[in-house]
Amino acid sequence: MSRAPLWRAIVALAVVALSVYVALTQSARLGLDLRGGTQIVLETKDSPTTKADAESTDRALEVLRQRVDALGVSEPGIARSGEKRIIVELPGVQDPRKAAEVIGRTAQLTVHPVTGESAEKGTAKPAADGSRTLPDPERPGAYLTLGPTALTGQGVKDAAATLDQQSLAGWIVSLDFRKEAGDTWARITGDAACAPQNAPERRVAITLDGKIISAPGVNQGVACKTGITGGSTQITGDFDQAEARDLAALVKGGALPVPVDVVEQRTVGPTLGADAIEASTTAALIGIALTALFITVVYRLMGALAALALALYGLISYAALVALGATLTLPGLAGFVLAIGMAVDANVLVFERAREEYLGVRSTDLAKPVRTGFAKAWSAVVDSNVTTLLAAGLLFFFATGPVKGFGVTLSIGVLASMVTALVITRVLADFAVGRGFVRKRPALTGIASTGRVRAWLARRKPNLVGHRRQRRRWLGASAVLVAVAVAGIALRGLEFGVEFTGGRLVEYSTSRPVDADTARGAVSDAGFPRAVVQESGDGDITVRTERLTDAEQQRVKSALERPGGTVTVERDEMIGPSLGNELRQKALIALGIAVAAQLIYLSVRFRWTLAAAAVSAMVHDVLLVVGLFAWLGKPVDSVFLAALLTVIGYSVNDTVVVFDRVREVRRRDPRGDLAATANHAVVQTLPRTVNTGMGALFILTALAVLGGDSLADFSLALIAGVLIGMASTVFTAVPIAVALERRNPAPPPSRPGRSGRSGGSGGPGEAADGYSPLEARRRRERGTGAVV
Repeated sequence: MSRAPLWRAIVALAVVALSVYVALTQSARLGLDLRGGTQIVLETKDSPTTKADAESTDRALEVLRQRVDALGVSEPGIARSGEKRIIVELPGVQDPRKAAEVIGRTAQLTVHPVTGESAEKGTAKPAADGSRTLPDPERPGAYLTLGPTALTGQGVKDAAATLDQQSLAGWIVSLDFRKEAGDTWARITGDAACAPQNAPERRVAITLDGKIISAPGVNQGVACKTGITGGSTQITGDFDQAEARDLAALVKGGALPVPVDVVEQRTVGPTLGADAIEASTTAALIGIALTALFITVVYRLMGALAALALALYGLISYAALVALGATLTLPGLAGFVLAIGMAVDANVLVFERAREEYLGVRSTDLAKPVRTGFAKAWSAVVDSNVTTLLAAGLLFFFATGPVKGFGVTLSIGVLASMVTALVITRVLADFAVGRGFVRKRPALTGIASTGRVRAWLARRKPNLVGHRRQRRRWLGASAVLVAVAVAGIALRGLEFGVEFTGGRLVEYSTSRPVDADTARGAVSDAGFPRAVVQESGDGDITVRTERLTDAEQQRVKSALERPGGTVTVERDEMIGPSLGNELRQKALIALGIAVAAQLIYLSVRFRWTLAAAAVSAMVHDVLLVVGLFAWLGKPVDSVFLAALLTVIGYSVNDTVVVFDRVREVRRRDPRGDLAATANHAVVQTLPRTVNTGMGALFILTALAVLGGDSLADFSLALIAGVLIGMASTVFTAVPIAVALERRNPAPPPSRPGRSGRSGGSGGPGEAADGYSPLEARRRRERGTGAVV
């Protein structure tokens, strides 16, 4: 007796037990789009003395880390992305203006002796020794002439914001110098003490990023040439507590080695994140319940076991996500839910193959059809899941922000679905069919019945792609649809999101209802007549402009308060023009690599003719989905890119299952008519296509209806992709494959009739002589309702 079932059971129990432990002891790390907060992406730039590279960016990161810690934000995150970018995450920070100002400042602190006054502004750039002329902060309209730089921020050991205990006039910043810097400070102040009282030369200027923040005069009690000793001083400047704290954080953190620019900024309100979690969870529960009910009705006991395996799949996926420390974002949550629908695919493949085996050779032994079904479905399951993994991997490498999380969760979901379908479901199925109660009642299993779709096909015996005229008709219809899609792209254009164009998009919620026309007028009166103002979600208002500073964003908010009452920022996204161009280029590269990767993989697994047909159908599907969004005027953003790459994986997934059956049949009968073989494969796999599509559509429809405004367009793209992919497999991929194969026929096999042994079997459980139990059933028994 084989020990394989025992080992599978041990592995399944170990995986489930480990997943339960991880799920109970650890919690998922939520992205800022789910828990609320601000994400700022900084890009380092070359300075006159330092080149922006990985080394200087790492030094800048450490400086920024100290500044972020000094801000007192709970659980901040900061990490380098690429060579010149730094991602800063600030949970709970809803107003990013001050945070961005403090974090992004170069903070070059310098101390200069004052050499005189000037009525002229002087040059903007300092001389080589640091001397320059700057406005006097204490006398508007006057300028101070500063001598060479005597001290820099590197000489400061510590800085702290304290209340002025002597005058109680406000907050000050206390500085503690290092030993050498303290001596230099004593020398500077000693020289200044020698100047006459009230003379400008008696002052010492402290500058930050080319601006004098304090220029105190040396007190009369300081002796000439002795100066202020003790290695400390104070910066006064009529600060409030927040300003003093931010200045102390800048000085203590030190100067950035290279300047930085804010290229991306995202803010999500806490209520929006909480609503997204609630809506997505509700959609997931309803979608999973409907999917479980559907496969239970169709496959009875086996379907109920698959539903249990789906629940365990959710547990395993969540545990893997937590164990890897991945961040769960809103698109990632959608990917997690979507992968549940796609996980049904492997179970359906196995059960349909088991049905075929049982209907081919009826016997009381249920174990053999189940065993053969798992064996023969293996290659199709692997091929279809690898194509989805390729698309998910591209999302991880080319997407940014929350969408990268979609690639992570989708990859984890695909791998977990293979484990649950091929290990856990099999353990449960083997256990069930081994019970005497089940063996005596094979109808309970679901594999002993024909199924409604299969029975309908048996009665109608459709010839979908067997005739040349039919194939031409289908390809002509596909060409017309592609032409309509291309016309939509050319005539209406694509409504690129702010990620791809650059600019700023802010979503406001108001306490009083405000329609788009009223909001548009308020925004125009605030000085932004060209802003795109639309209604979004449950009465929210979105404002999109090419350029909008933080101060201007506050002006727009104030303008909306007049008609809308209390206004809060629910979402705020700012993308720099350079990053927008880069993301647009990455999107095109990702799509190009997706097509090439699928073609290469399928060419290895199949003949190049079948691979080319599958990729042609995939491109057809992508064009139709993009054209649909062009005609509807829907935004094309990074979330749409995630949906599009998922459509690519799903489209090829569907086609691979049909071509896997074509390959299997042709190995048994290499000289058979290709068109008839292809039609036979389409009819055989159509129940799987319909049942898998229904499982995915239950999930996607729930997401579209209940997932909230942020997931509506994502779900629409995937629903369209699933429906188009199901149709294109039959009416586009198969006709193209038949045409290519007839123009480029495969070389004849060296040993006809035994190609199953010499060329590799169509599945691990296929007999060496190409015997098909389903074909035997066809010869022996007609009119049973079985499609063979």
